[in-house]
Amino acid sequence: MTHQLLFLGSLGGQEIIIIALVILLLFGGKKIPELMRGLGKGVSQFKKGMNEIEQEINAEPEQNKEKEIQNK
Repeated sequence: MTHQLLFLGSLGGQEIIIIALVILLLFGGKKIPELMRGLGKGVSQFKKGMNEIEQEINAEPEQNKEKEIQNK
């Protein structure tokens, strides 16, 4: 299963290289690692939040079953 970002689906290799060069010119070589580090932290926090929400959703039916058993 391949996951593609919506806006990168139609970009070719040349377009991506041009965008990378423009980013390099705008931010400089020293600032890019800091930007990528921040982006990585943001993505990991997002994934962590999604996992927590998924666990909460899965835990709710179990709690409801326990309450039904106790009420009987």
